[in-house]
Amino acid sequence: MRVLVVQNSPTSGAGRLDDWLADAGIEPVLTPGDDLPPDLAGFAGLILLGGGFVPDDDERHPWLAHERSLVSAALSAEMPILGICLGAQLLAYVAGGTVTAQSGETERGMCALRVLPSAAGDPVFALLTEVGPLWMIQNHQDSVTALPAGAELLATSDACAVQAFRVGSSAWGLQFHPEVRPERIADWNEAALSAQGIDRAALATAALERADENATQAEALVRAWAEVVCAPVPK
Repeated sequence: MRVLVVQNSPTSGAGRLDDWLADAGIEPVLTPGDDLPPDLAGFAGLILLGGGFVPDDDERHPWLAHERSLVSAALSAEMPILGICLGAQLLAYVAGGTVTAQSGETERGMCALRVLPSAAGDPVFALLTEVGPLWMIQNHQDSVTALPAGAELLATSDACAVQAFRVGSSAWGLQFHPEVRPERIADWNEAALSAQGIDRAALATAALERADENATQAEALVRAWAEVVCAPVPK
């Protein structure tokens, strides 16, 4: 069973997703945005990774138009989708929501999120409704500022209203990064963080303090999504 993993930026890899998906019997096929297949034939799911731009930045990233068409096709076919950071913004944009560049909801490092009561019946988030705060890695300055009509908000925070949502029955958007190991923060661009008034060393240390909770929660989320991918298609 194969899942197309769209790599929107050379620095945005699948990270921990590779092992978790492989354990579920799924082969992740990491594919750069400018080398995407013409359609989703042969794939059972679609994962959209992050990138430091907005979903309609076609002039600088010309593959985005085709990526959006793949997202639209996956939504129409009710193919499982997992959008991460930019990927979540792409999902929201294609489905009719609003994405705002430099929205003022900038987040860096390990952040605490709240899973909402609306997630209680959700196939991916239901098991996370009673675990307390979700501790997840964030790295964004753009955000979804209006959900598509009919979308279900599943997680939020004081810093950023739309942290996780579902569109239809099988497409999830995550503003955060379950694939990123907390240790990676120590390699983030120190000069760029410093220009924002952020101490990289302090950010990395704080992330490691929640590393165990983060790994457990992120794995539970990804494995739950994998179960959706592997579930028999109703006849």
